[in-house]
Order: sequence, then structure tokens, then C-alpha cells
Amino acid sequence: MSLQAARNQSAPSPAGAPADSSKALYGGKSTRRISVHDIAAATGRGEKWPMLTAYDAMTASVFDEAGIPVMLVGDSMGNCHLGYETTVPVTMDEIAILSAAVVRGTRRALIVADLPFGAYQEGPVQALRNATRLIKESGVGAVKLEGGERSHEQIKLLVDAGIPVMAHIGLTPQSVNAMGYRVQGRGEEAAQQMLRDAKAVQDAGAFAVVLELVPAELAAEVTRTLHIPTVGIGAGPDTDAQVLVYTDMVGLTGGKVPRFTKQYANLRQVLGDAAKEFAEEVVGGAFPAAEHTFH
Repeated sequence: MSLQAARNQSAPSPAGAPADSSKALYGGKSTRRISVHDIAAATGRGEKWPMLTAYDAMTASVFDEAGIPVMLVGDSMGNCHLGYETTVPVTMDEIAILSAAVVRGTRRALIVADLPFGAYQEGPVQALRNATRLIKESGVGAVKLEGGERSHEQIKLLVDAGIPVMAHIGLTPQSVNAMGYRVQGRGEEAAQQMLRDAKAVQDAGAFAVVLELVPAELAAEVTRTLHIPTVGIGAGPDTDAQVLVYTDMVGLTGGKVPRFTKQYANLRQVLGDAAKEFAEEVVGGAFPAAEHTFH
């Protein structure tokens, strides 16, 4: 049975879990490293799954223990980890170092690393060289790159070389200088181009595709059309998976956060309060106390 047929015939439980919950990506019993084959099987079961970004070993270990099945070492590190204004300045060295840290901090999750801006635009050979580095040096299980039809040849060569690829269409942050930060795929012509891009990355062999800042109705149509899973971020509820930048999710990001982000904690306040309490105890002489002192 094809994945598309399996998708059409699947009947997930109300909670979105497969009939055999031991095989679930989230909440499953397996402790081995998740692979792209597990992702395909989950799609066939009609299972929804979560993905979060991670940029260091400690945070990644927390998410791994929580059961997050897929983590993205995204070039979003530029905005929320390295202090850049956009993702554009992020380098291969930075991606490679942080990806290796995330791999070391996890045991079960599939780790996907972004190819940053300038790492694959020259063509398939450049893409293969840089993707190979992330597989060999950092130990990731897959790479992600932006672009639909324009990235078809890069994706195809990587897949032919044995490197799993997650594609990314819709809003592609590396192209911020050309497209800005706005919803993509509105209007008939733009929607048809989105569908062509989605089919192009599937035909090239991508195992999944991120849909960012896409109208919910179009994201649902793309999901119905493809047999590979769709991963939504600002793309409505009907994609196969959902991803969030973890610093947005836990409230570490300062200032205005995207509309599509839900804040599940306020760690910025928690960390700030802890820092203030520490400082006040140092100034007031309460820390270190006897129990923190050696004689």
C-alpha cells in the first residue's frame, strides 16, 4: 500500500495517536533513535507529531526526556541564540557546532539540521558538500533546506547520496530580504505555485516538508495532495506535524512574538526573578550561607 493510500485509509484515535500506541513517535515505547522511516510510518497511521527547535545539549536533553520525537537545529539560532537580527548571517561552522551539541544531548529524537543561507544556493554539489559535513561531523540524521522548485536538484542529489532531506516552503526566512515576513500562498497564482513547490520537493525525494506562514486552507490542500508529511508553523491545524521555535514556546523571546506561537511557559520571567534573587542575596550577605561553605 502506498503512503497516500495509507494516509487516506488511516483512522487515528481522537487524540491523534495510532491504534498501537507503543509505535507512536510521541509517547511510544521505543528507545532507539527515530529515523525517517518512522516518520513515514507515522504518516501512514495518521499520527500527528510535534517538533521543536534546539540549539544546545542541555535543552535538547530536556526535550528528549519529554518525548519530543524530532528536533530541528534551525538557523533560527541566528535570531534567538546568537544575537543576529535575521537567520542570514548564520554560518556552517555555527550550525555544525550546535548540531553536534544537540546530538550529544539526545538519545531518541531524530535531529534535523538546517543548511544555512549560502550553503546550498550555488547548486547541488555545494549542497552535498555541506550536508555531508553535518552528517559526518555533527551526527545529525537529516538536513533541511529552503525552496521548492528552485531547490529540486539539490534535494535530489542529497537523497540520491543517502542523506534524508526535509524541505521548507512558504515563508522561507533566508529569503527575508526578498520576500519580507508575510503570509505566502494567498491568491490563486501564489497558491498554485505553492502546490508546484510542494510536489517538486516530494518528487525530489524529501521525506517531509515544512509549510511556514501559509493560509490554513492551502496547507490542508497541500497535506491532502502529498504522501510525505507536512510540518506546519503558522499553517493551521491540518498539517501532519507542528513545529515551534522553542524560545518562543517557553517565553524566552523578548518583545512581540509571532501570532502563530503559543507560549506554554514564561521562562524569561523565571530566569529574571532567579537572577534578581541571587543578586540580592549576594549584596545582602545571605549567599553563600553555611550550607554552601567548606571548612
